[in-house]
Amino acid sequence: MSAELDALYQEIILDHYKNPHHKGLRGDPSADGTVEVHHVNPTCGDEVTLRVHLEEADGVLRVQDVSYDAVGCSISQASTSVMTDLVIGKPVEEAMGVHEVFLTLMQGKGSVEPDEEVLEDGIAFAGVAKFPARVKCALLGWMAWKDATSQSMTTTAQGGDDD
Repeated sequence: MSAELDALYQEIILDHYKNPHHKGLRGDPSADGTVEVHHVNPTCGDEVTLRVHLEEADGVLRVQDVSYDAVGCSISQASTSVMTDLVIGKPVEEAMGVHEVFLTLMQGKGSVEPDEEVLEDGIAFAGVAKFPARVKCALLGWMAWKDATSQSMTTTAQGGDDD
């Protein structure tokens, strides 16, 4: 990776860290079908509490909202911010596909070429994949989102979301 590209990626990560998108918990997990999860990275102490609200319209289950509160390093917080931008408004199936593309990038140890069309600002984490100790930081919010979304889908399938 060129020094210019590396600097750009660092700038994107810092911008999402300093100006996080969708930060601040929204929705009421006990009332409106929103699911809340709390994930911790035991290796570094990063934590995220994340809420997901799915809604079905015209037979398509969509990610209506994702909000979070987090403490931790710039990588974990910036990655969670980027993830919210990438999944909110998408059908769950498409959002899960974005999750898989990001997971592949992170597990590629720096050998996977990031797909900018799918990952947008998420390509900034391509360099992080070269540092195994930081991969868990970058994946913390994504794994919390997948967990909360899976729980929400189970609740929705059981008729727990009457909206």
